Amino acid sequence: MKKLVILFAAFIAGCAGGEIKYDASGTFEAVETIVSAEANGIIKKFTVQEGQELKADQVVGYVDSVQLYLKKKQLEAQIAAVLSKKPNIATQIASLQEQLRQAQREQQRVENLLKADAATKKQFDDANAQVEIIKKQIAAQESSLGITSKSLNEESGPLTVQIAQLEDQLAKCKIVNEVNGTVLTKYAEPNEMAAVGKPLYKIADLSEILLRAYVTGDQLPTIKIGQQVTVLIDAPENSYKEYPGEIQWISSKAEFTPKTIQTKDERANLVYAVKIRVKNDGLIKIGMYGEVKLAAGTSK
Repeated sequence: MKKLVILFAAFIAGCAGGEIKYDASGTFEAVETIVSAEANGIIKKFTVQEGQELKADQVVGYVDSVQLYLKKKQLEAQIAAVLSKKPNIATQIASLQEQLRQAQREQQRVENLLKADAATKKQFDDANAQVEIIKKQIAAQESSLGITSKSLNEESGPLTVQIAQLEDQLAKCKIVNEVNGTVLTKYAEPNEMAAVGKPLYKIADLSEILLRAYVTGDQLPTIKIGQQVTVLIDAPENSYKEYPGEIQWISSKAEFTPKTIQTKDERANLVYAVKIRVKNDGLIKIGMYGEVKLAAGTSK
């Protein structure tokens, strides 16, 4: 009988010693991102699975892009057809350039004859005039051909812009994961119809998780952003597992205590929400309850 009394006393002492006092409680949440389709069409490939770890910039599928690709090829053919009409300026004025060289040789010959009194001043003036006429013909031809080339380039400009738009749409046919994280929910399957803005899956980075807890007005002056606190979650055998945490955000407005946090009698109390960032070792799940010890001597 004496042994039973001793064991019972030890059990009571152990229970009392194992009680963890805390300053606030709340539930864990994460920053969730919903990835949506950016193109219309049939989903041809979609490898996402719930619980899957994804990396940023990882391609996880694509939407049918055949029609966009064919439209791009059509525009490229139209540009080639337009630019094929551009004149080759060097070829077009080659004959005039040859005439100019011949006129310049004749000009030089007449000048030499004039120096030897074997030609007249009028012959020399005629030779000079012929050179100038051909130069003006070349300038006029170059200007005309240049205007034609510029006009054709401008005609192909809008087609080039349309190709750039199609390339952007083709890029959006790829389903690219933008953030590191774990897939929480999958909303679509291969061979389903995708539309711009249609949700495909939800993802969140669970390597760091947030505890949204609530403190009273009396506790508010004792906390600040960046403050280190201790976060506790339930562990086996009625124990707790502790994590270091950091206060990331403090609400500037009071609100009524959430029904899921306190008893019915305390729901009318005004509290302030805080977010505490915690490094997750994989044991903390979204929606789990957690407690917070703000500092020694402040626990209830």
